[in-house]
Amino acid sequence: MDILNIATTLIVLAAFFGYLNARFLKFPDAIGLMLIAILFSAATIMAGSIFPDILEFEKELVTQIDFKEILLDGFLSIILFAGALHTDLNLLRTMRGPILMFATLGVLLSTFLVAGMMFVGFQGLGLDVPFIHCLLFGALISPTDPIAVLGILKNAGISKALEIKIVGESLFNDGIGVVIFLTIFSIAFLGNGEISSVDIALLFFKEVGGGILLGFGLGYLAYFLMKSIDSYQVEVLITLAIVLGGYWLARYLHFSGPLAMVVAGLMIGHERFRSSGMSNITETYVDKFWELLDLSFNAILFVLIGLELTIISLDGEYLLAGLLAIPVVLLARYMALFFPIRLFKRRLGLAPQTGIMMTWGGLRGGISIALALSLTASMSRELLITVCYIVVVFSIIVQGLSVGGLARKYRKRLEAAGQPAD
Repeated sequence: MDILNIATTLIVLAAFFGYLNARFLKFPDAIGLMLIAILFSAATIMAGSIFPDILEFEKELVTQIDFKEILLDGFLSIILFAGALHTDLNLLRTMRGPILMFATLGVLLSTFLVAGMMFVGFQGLGLDVPFIHCLLFGALISPTDPIAVLGILKNAGISKALEIKIVGESLFNDGIGVVIFLTIFSIAFLGNGEISSVDIALLFFKEVGGGILLGFGLGYLAYFLMKSIDSYQVEVLITLAIVLGGYWLARYLHFSGPLAMVVAGLMIGHERFRSSGMSNITETYVDKFWELLDLSFNAILFVLIGLELTIISLDGEYLLAGLLAIPVVLLARYMALFFPIRLFKRRLGLAPQTGIMMTWGGLRGGISIALALSLTASMSRELLITVCYIVVVFSIIVQGLSVGGLARKYRKRLEAAGQPAD
């Protein structure tokens, strides 16, 4: 299949699944599309013995798509920029302390907690998985996915203060998480003696610091260009060029492209930028254009996640390991957030339910799957892909569908007790 046929098939499936969800299920787009795609893949697998051509067609479609490349090097820049563009920067600033700790210390601590517990769990299931491979799993599953979070929480009905904590963390922690993953990947691939603590520090500061600085530069460049003209068509094109060109530049310089896109999106979406750099008609078209891209790319992405079911291993021990990983990942996240929440609880007036809500609302998604697919065969790849997929499916469907109800339950409990809702 050539790229045009692949793209056509995915768009047709996304549109059809989107219609079924809007017409019948009425779930949030991310959940509905992925759930229908999973059911479609399951039906295809079951029908494979009778109609093998259908199963082979879907497998051929999925195997010819480089999920890691299409997400990390393609969709991610557009979706992150679109999400940051509509995030309240002023509210984000008030929560910068806990968000910074969640996205750095929280991800690092969760990586080691997940690795330790899964190492014991794998041994208990009779699966001989080296600890360094458990660390790889901890690194790829610990960052919450901004794509899943942005696609689900905005319709979940949780409070704005809590939403900005979870969304703000997810926008920044994937960049940190990828750096941690790449470091552990290098150690596993090259060996402990080939990479030093100095190399790790340089990689971290180059990726993170360079990405943030590049994002500021892209934001100011967009401001200068858009302020000097009044043509909404060209200004929309400028924002698209900033995202695609900026992400390519970040990859070339080995900076964090995700962080660059987040910073650029926050700057261009800021009220001061909008009021002095865009006319009202430009602002409307920029917002609508990026909302449409966000919806379209999210739809295709979550359909792809659902279709991945046809290529993962359904070995019984692997499935048990995946089920074990669900409470492990949730427990590790709660423990990793405990100290930062306690530290900022009084200063920012965090409500009692913050830890539980951030644990349940911290969704995993396509980024974790993309990182798992980048593992080599010698890194327990098949097992970790299956475990990762089960955690992601549970996170998006079960956590995504229930987080709104959990938030309403806690809000009512706080109101009954006469306490402010976070």
